Amino acid sequence: MKPLRSVAIFGAVGALVAAVALPAYAATKPADAAPMTVQQLAAVDAQSLVVASEATAAPVDRGSFSATTPDEIAKKKAEEAAAARAAALASAASASSRSFNIGSYALVSPGSGEVRYPLPLGSYRVSRTLGSGHNGADMVSPQGTPIYAATAGVVRVSSESYYGYGVGVVIDGVVGGQRVETTYGHMTYGSRQVQVGQTVAPGQLIGFVGSTGRSTANHLHFEVKVNGGLVEPIGWLAANAG
Repeated sequence: MKPLRSVAIFGAVGALVAAVALPAYAATKPADAAPMTVQQLAAVDAQSLVVASEATAAPVDRGSFSATTPDEIAKKKAEEAAAARAAALASAASASSRSFNIGSYALVSPGSGEVRYPLPLGSYRVSRTLGSGHNGADMVSPQGTPIYAATAGVVRVSSESYYGYGVGVVIDGVVGGQRVETTYGHMTYGSRQVQVGQTVAPGQLIGFVGSTGRSTANHLHFEVKVNGGLVEPIGWLAANAG
């Protein structure tokens, strides 16, 4: 009897173990499914990758301009400020030129020749002439003295800021079959009476004496080039003006 009882006990224990373990095993076993292809396995393991060359940063907006570095921002600000100053200067110069009062001065200087004196005779003294790095004659005269075109020609330069000349005018003409270029510098701001491209007659009023640009006193800086070469202006006037 005892051996039979032991067999029965072992059988019951085995049945109990089977009843507990088999459901858990069944729960962990995956359900039958169709085998996966290599492509499907690759898709499951795939990951997103951002390539550095495609990851571009958008420019940083700074008001009315775009830049990406402090140096670029500073440079852009400087350019905009310079443009604004230039526009303001041009606007002021234009308004000043329109309102400049030429008083009772003659619009044409006395004389009948194709060369005229750029300032009225007796109204100036020559303080410096061609030489020692100076390209023309300094004709000292009171501010507001009228300046006349020495020759007929076409205005090539008419500016409120012509390099060191300050307010300046350059006229290209022909005298006696030779190309003659005359330059008039240091005029009063807003006093120019001619514009670029305008044709002028000899002795025509073009501006008024001042002290603009690289100047320390009121005077006319007068230059003459004949066929591209500088000539001494006062002697040239004495030989040709009439």
